[in-house]
Amino acid sequence: MRADTLADALAGAYSNSQLLEQNRALLRAADERVAQAVASLRPVLRYVASAKTQFPKTSSKTIVLTQGLTAQWLVYDFGATAYRTEALKETVLGTREALRDIEQNVLLNAVSAYMNLRRAIETASLSSNNVTLITRELRAANDRFEVGEITRTDVALAQSRLATARSALVEAQGQVADAREFYRFAVGRLPGSLAAPPRAPKTAGSLDAAVAVGLRRHPSILQAQHQVSAAELSVAEAEANRKPKVNLSGTVSRNNVTGGLSKSAGVEMSATLYQGGAQSSLYRAAFANAEAARAELRQATRTVRQGVAEAWTAVQVARASIEASDQRIRAAQVAYRGIREEAALGARTTLDVLDAEQELLDARTSRVTAESQEYVAVYELLSAMGLLTVEHLRLGVKTYDPAAYYNAVKTAPLQTGRGDRLDKVLRAIGQK
Repeated sequence: MRADTLADALAGAYSNSQLLEQNRALLRAADERVAQAVASLRPVLRYVASAKTQFPKTSSKTIVLTQGLTAQWLVYDFGATAYRTEALKETVLGTREALRDIEQNVLLNAVSAYMNLRRAIETASLSSNNVTLITRELRAANDRFEVGEITRTDVALAQSRLATARSALVEAQGQVADAREFYRFAVGRLPGSLAAPPRAPKTAGSLDAAVAVGLRRHPSILQAQHQVSAAELSVAEAEANRKPKVNLSGTVSRNNVTGGLSKSAGVEMSATLYQGGAQSSLYRAAFANAEAARAELRQATRTVRQGVAEAWTAVQVARASIEASDQRIRAAQVAYRGIREEAALGARTTLDVLDAEQELLDARTSRVTAESQEYVAVYELLSAMGLLTVEHLRLGVKTYDPAAYYNAVKTAPLQTGRGDRLDKVLRAIGQK
């Protein structure tokens, strides 16, 4: 059976994430708000039917039935609807960036789950080997005790260390079980065996280069930029809403008393002269929201810059830790072999051997942890730079196209003609 690779975990997380599904639906809802704004510039046609009784009666017919059609069409509003439409388009673009940010978090969780499980498995393996070694040392201690080379204290020390090692093994096995469940949560299924991770992807040649990419590509900054544009357009909309509106209207009706058609058509201009200060308040609120959006953009820039710097440092620290662990392992191996030989000659105690063995185990465990931390830190750096996406990683998985639904609904199609195309899009994304 083929072992699961990191690419398998990333592809599974992307395909199975309900968080991504939730936010794709929210994006489609934002797309529909653009369609609703476009539809508000079209004529509105209504059918009206009524039944009334007149008092006093003026004819033999006691019930007056009326049927009619009314039409209304906004023809001019000083650009208020156009501003709202453009603001909603900016909101759609910002929501797409929010979806991309969530995609980064989903993939980063998958990387963490994969590496945490590998670390837990390797740590458990080291703990199992340690139990085997200490068991061997305990047998050797008993043999030496039988011939009088060591005391009962040395045997008790070995027994104590064996109990401690077994306890650590149980704890390590529990961590494996926890890591498997986190893997299932992040990826959407339980793993089989795990393959060794490939070489970590490239990031940037320097911290300054990484920061520059992050400021240009990170979705939180791009989202904030679209929010600023949307907020500024909303200010223009609020200003236009304080001005008059021009509507065309028409009515055609018939009732059962006269039997004839009644027709009317006209142009209506309306303007709100007094509303208790509500319109001025709406304008001030829109202006304040624009200031808040600009501040959010500046804060997003600072946050991304800090995130890139922290991730860059974490990568360097993890690599230095790996190098130090390698040196520690080499020294601990030499010390362990030497102390065992000296113990065989009676120059070292059982405690010395056990301590040297524990030092070697700690060094190897630190190496496993540092390797996992380095790999996760590289992907955290990619995320901080805005590059942790299925497209950039080239995972070869079918990706969600955020523009497909928008292109199908942006002109507010009816359920005929172009509406059929919308049905195809919905079926393609599994919504119908």
